[in-house]
Amino acid sequence: MEEQIKKVGRRMSIYMAVVLSFSLSLIGMVSAGKFTVVGFLISFLISTVISIIIGMIVPMKKLNDSVAIKSKIKSKLGQRLLITLVSDCIFTPVMTLAMVGLAHRMAVSQGATIPFLPMFLKSLLISMLAGYVIIFIVTPLCFKFAMRGIPTEGPKPNINEQPRRNN
Repeated sequence: MEEQIKKVGRRMSIYMAVVLSFSLSLIGMVSAGKFTVVGFLISFLISTVISIIIGMIVPMKKLNDSVAIKSKIKSKLGQRLLITLVSDCIFTPVMTLAMVGLAHRMAVSQGATIPFLPMFLKSLLISMLAGYVIIFIVTPLCFKFAMRGIPTEGPKPNINEQPRRNN
């Protein structure tokens, strides 16, 4: 059972990393005003690797359970909203820093004189808002996919076995 929980956790990390990286890379490229397929693919690949590494290092299930318990929020929706915020605060700033750093370095290498901090802060604000919505919407879907092939019940009774009678 423990191995199956770890398997679901690994799958969740990968699925969430891919979806979040794809979405934030696309949003970042569009908000920058200069979309290129090569730039998008580089951004997507780098942010996916970063997200997977974070997902493997940070035990999100344990963290989320702990946050939900310590928050003393009774409603499932309230817990999900809080857990989404925690996940967003863990993943999005690191991904945004890497993506903006890459974009800034590429722009400067082509002769642009763009200050890093305003570029980062604008992108961070957009990414945090978008990331929150994406994480909130996609987490249950990724969980559903991660659970595929994992038995959710105990062993099935043998239907051919005769029931025992207590006399």
